[in-house]
Amino acid sequence: MNILHMKYAAEVAKAGSINKAAENLMMAQPNLSRAIKELENSLGITIFDRSIKGMCLTPDGTKFMGYAQNILDQIDDMEKMYRSGIVIQQKFSVSVPRASYISQAFAQFSKTIAQESAEIFFKETNTAKAVSNILSANYKLAVIRYASELNQSYMDMLKDKEIHSELVAEFRPMLLINKDSKLAGISEIHFSDLSSLIEVVHDDPIIPYLPPHRIQKNEPDKLINRKIYVFDRAGRFDLLTSNRNAFMWVSPAPTEILDKYGLLQRVCNDNHQLYRDVLIYRKNYHLTEMDKRFIAELFRVKKKYMG
Repeated sequence: MNILHMKYAAEVAKAGSINKAAENLMMAQPNLSRAIKELENSLGITIFDRSIKGMCLTPDGTKFMGYAQNILDQIDDMEKMYRSGIVIQQKFSVSVPRASYISQAFAQFSKTIAQESAEIFFKETNTAKAVSNILSANYKLAVIRYASELNQSYMDMLKDKEIHSELVAEFRPMLLINKDSKLAGISEIHFSDLSSLIEVVHDDPIIPYLPPHRIQKNEPDKLINRKIYVFDRAGRFDLLTSNRNAFMWVSPAPTEILDKYGLLQRVCNDNHQLYRDVLIYRKNYHLTEMDKRFIAELFRVKKKYMG
């Protein structure tokens, strides 16, 4: 396999067009087309679907480009190191659900990189986007969240996409409330106690990779008729701190966060739903030292607050 042809394929995937890619590479379009065809023949796969709209990656092409981009990134780093003598800037990237224990782990991890040249990306997002970030190689690590009853569906999906998975935590959702909430004085909280309150909800799209009949609403959804949709964790904390009639379902939160915002977390006796947080990365990806430090901190914080 020709490394140069691999670079050509990466440029075509980026440009979405043979003509545009040839222009960017400053080479003749027929020569580029021939190089891509030779690469496909050598691998025995079709990397691109060709149409009047341009060039789109096939499923085989998507898998190939995941491997290829890692190789090209390593070659680029090696060339920079040996040709210019420049210290290679380390890169770290992770997509995660909006969970306080994970952000706490990231904050602690950040203290370990003070003396290093590094570029760090930490993105809070939904499961669909986190998986997409891994497949596109934009982010190397991710933590995804889903209901435990859907575990087999997600494991099948990750296996099909050649993504490694490792369980971080399994938990029952907790109620996050204002310290002056009426729920604060109730010894045993039930779904019926939530009906007069406002639920704060992260505005994420429907669960991906699953047929509609597998997606069911939780029991409290049928009782709550007032909801506020937010996109970030800071917004929810401001709401809960200011509004004693609001609540939110969350993973167990660090005591430092609760104390900082004047919040409480409580168990709802009726909610027996289990959720899973799962660490994922591409099977062909080799963890860096920075990756390993973050993962170690993630499991340390999880153990401290979730057992």
